[in-house]
Amino acid sequence: MLKNFKILLQYEGTKYQGWQRQDSTGNTIQGKLESILCKMTGSETVSVNGSGRTDAGVHALGQTANFKIETDKSKDQVMHYINQYLPEDIGVISIEEMPDRFHSRLNAKGKIYQYRIWNSDLPCVFERRYVYELPDKLDIDAMRAAAGHLVGKHDFKAFTSSKKSKKSTIRTINSIVVECQGKEVVLTYEGDGFLYHMVRIITGTLIEVGRGTRTPKSVVKLLDKDASREMAGALVPAKGLCLMEVRY
Repeated sequence: MLKNFKILLQYEGTKYQGWQRQDSTGNTIQGKLESILCKMTGSETVSVNGSGRTDAGVHALGQTANFKIETDKSKDQVMHYINQYLPEDIGVISIEEMPDRFHSRLNAKGKIYQYRIWNSDLPCVFERRYVYELPDKLDIDAMRAAAGHLVGKHDFKAFTSSKKSKKSTIRTINSIVVECQGKEVVLTYEGDGFLYHMVRIITGTLIEVGRGTRTPKSVVKLLDKDASREMAGALVPAKGLCLMEVRY
């Protein structure tokens, strides 16, 4: 019986080459899941559709995916089987059977990402895999002011590393929240979707504002039709980024 399953999964992306399956390596999140499902079903191919592709080193607290398989197993049996064979840094935390038309990427309405900065000259021993360690003093109010200019529907082509894509670079950011949590500066992004490297480049740009090397108002020019990637800030490390939630 053909069933369409939706799963919610978490993973620490440190040692993986991102979400997307690659011919050159089996060390991807999608590749691990598909390999296990092929073993379970006896099928040569099973396609697992993620809500989006996370880059190498990026983590997920709430990635969503779906797959269609021929099976008589219940959803709980499927989830148990997958978790039994997944490595300890990947886990399925919920599963449900969906209508045939459900697709985790095509039906997604929005996403929430979080970027964590360890803003201290002291080492961050136990959280080092999940934060970008940056000792420079940051002007949080200036970062918040700059972030406010980026909220809304804009052309974010200056904030993506993708140069050849024919897809639209217009996206809507609903909110960017900049918070201090002890020695951490946490940036939370909510929007209808994000371009390749978009969150990491926006974060790099806001860090430059925080350092005082660009003004909050200057980010407005990065939304102009003539703006280019070279005008925006640096691409910050992947390890500080986590996909928190996908909304449907």
